[in-house]
Amino acid sequence: MERAVSFRLNGKAVRVTTDDERMLLWVLRSDLGLTGTKFGCGEGLCGACTVVVGGAAVRSCSTPLKDVAGKTVLTIEGLGGARLHAIQQAFLDHNAFQCGYCTPGMILTAYALLEKTPHPTREQIIAAMDDNLCRCGTHVRIVGAIEQAAGAGKAGA
Repeated sequence: MERAVSFRLNGKAVRVTTDDERMLLWVLRSDLGLTGTKFGCGEGLCGACTVVVGGAAVRSCSTPLKDVAGKTVLTIEGLGGARLHAIQQAFLDHNAFQCGYCTPGMILTAYALLEKTPHPTREQIIAAMDDNLCRCGTHVRIVGAIEQAAGAGKAGA
C-alpha cells in the first residue's frame, strides 16, 4: 500500500511516499540516492545490503520500508563525517577489503556489534560477522580491523 513513511536517516528526518512493502534497499538506493548500500543476493544471506536500524544490523534487501517507520536508520554514508569512523579507519589500516563490494555491510555489521559489545572477544567478532560474505577472502583482515577498532587486541592481525 502506498503511504508516507517517516524515519531518521543518518541523523536527519526523512519522509518517503511509496509502497510501504518496498524493500528498504531500493528506497535507499533508488529514491534517496544512497548507493553505498549494495545489492548482493537479494535473499538476506550475504550481508552486502546491511544497514543499522534502531541499533541492530539488518538486511535492507529483506526489510520492508514499513518496518523502519519511526526508527533510526544508519547507512555507510552516515558513518563518520569530516573524519573516518574508527571502524572505517581500521578497515583501511588492515587493508580489510579488495573489491570493496561487501565492505559497507561488513563495516555496519561491525559497527552494530561494537555499539552493543564495545570490547568483544575474537570469538564474538567471528560469530557476529559469520553471515557476512566476502568473495575476496579478507575475513582474517576484517576480524583484525574490528579488533583494532574495539581496542580488543592485535592491531596487526
